[in-house]
Amino acid sequence: MLALTYTIIPVLAVILGGIFAIWRRPGDAFISAMQHLAAGVVFAAAATEILPQVLHAGSPLATFIGGSAGVAVMLGLKAYEARAAGPVTLISAVGIDIVVDGLVLGLAFVAGAKAGVLLTVALTLEVLFLGVTLTTELAESITSKLKIILTVTALALLLPIGALLAIPVAGLSPPVVAGFLCFGLMALLFLVTEELLAEAHEKPDTPLISAMFFVGFLSLLLIEEIAM
Repeated sequence: MLALTYTIIPVLAVILGGIFAIWRRPGDAFISAMQHLAAGVVFAAAATEILPQVLHAGSPLATFIGGSAGVAVMLGLKAYEARAAGPVTLISAVGIDIVVDGLVLGLAFVAGAKAGVLLTVALTLEVLFLGVTLTTELAESITSKLKIILTVTALALLLPIGALLAIPVAGLSPPVVAGFLCFGLMALLFLVTEELLAEAHEKPDTPLISAMFFVGFLSLLLIEEIAM
């Protein structure tokens, strides 16, 4: 499967981003900027790649069920995190994000090689910044650098798993696929609003740092428009 081969690129981007953040711990301003940038890229990916597919299916029931399940799961994880040690919600949200990214990438290659290659570029940019952001957040609660890298690597490997899921999912009816994607859409929006931006605003902020959200959003839009 061609999509499985292309997932190697974003998988390496996640791992390399994590290694960079471990090797050279960035300052609070840089971390906040990366969180804003990652949030912008994730939001753009959700808006341009996932939302249109959900709307195209034209199934309010599937949208409601998938979206409600996504919100319920993320809020449940948030409530669990309040009683547990470590960034449970962030890890879970990033994990769901990466699985959905892999699923969308696999579905894109089913639609055509050009669409798949384009999405690979966009996802590589997205997960690179996520790798840096996640690693810096994990470093605040996990002292072992090896454990952090192994966690980031395990999450990165969810990408090819998501791409493999695209094979059976592509054969399902459009409303069912829309339900899966809407679940992932809620997880991505939760990741942006309740994790990345919430964490970023706890650090020193400037207009330039805040602008990085829009830099990330516009960058992904431009990449897609140029390649079309």
